[in-house]
Amino acid sequence: MTKFAHDIIVPDKQSQLNKKQQVANMFNSIAFRYDFLNRFLSMGIDISWRKKAIKQLRELNPQNVLDVATGTADMPLLLYKQIKPNKIIGIDISKDMLAIGEKKIAKNNLQQYIQLQEGDSENINFTNNNFDAVTVAFGVRNFENLELGLQEIYRVLKPNGKLVILEFSKPHQPIFSSLYKFYMNNIASKFGKLFSKNKEAYQYLHNSIQAFPEGEMFLNVMKSIGFKNVYLKSLSLGLCTIYCGNK
Repeated sequence: MTKFAHDIIVPDKQSQLNKKQQVANMFNSIAFRYDFLNRFLSMGIDISWRKKAIKQLRELNPQNVLDVATGTADMPLLLYKQIKPNKIIGIDISKDMLAIGEKKIAKNNLQQYIQLQEGDSENINFTNNNFDAVTVAFGVRNFENLELGLQEIYRVLKPNGKLVILEFSKPHQPIFSSLYKFYMNNIASKFGKLFSKNKEAYQYLHNSIQAFPEGEMFLNVMKSIGFKNVYLKSLSLGLCTIYCGNK
């Protein structure tokens, strides 16, 4: 199984824990500020990105959706608002992120439609051919083994089911690329430390984006797993990319 550069990027190089354990601990430590920092550091544009990703499912009109690496349940809440599936399940390895997500779901009285549970993207606890669609927003970079995570998603999708991935990418226009690097290296990490007391989390974010096999390379990974009709849509001058494919 192929090992990708981002698979070995970890929040703390000195730690003896594996990537999966480190990522869970990292998100537990920043969970209480995660939503605020997302909105603040992206100037709210992450919500628009999520909505554009969800639009890729409208024609399919899925009724049973799995959201992998669901975090604080932003995607399930928007999924229900945009396309109203009968059932949405969100899984994540961070208990503290899920706890915040549960509160948001309860606040919106959507417990009947959205369920969250602790779960590993590389060992999804559902039967084969289960879901009409699977979404992953800003989560595939955190997989300890990218191919294994994608294989598990492929397994639980129904035939003709659709995977929609939203992930950060690197802008390639020279001036914008330079501004982006300055922002990530100097502003995002400092604000991350100021508000979450965890500068490493935002340095890890930058490092994992730099190492991720984005663009056509990632589409080729999806094809190697078995996904068909793969395509991508670049957003905000390349800051973010939507990747899609069918089983």
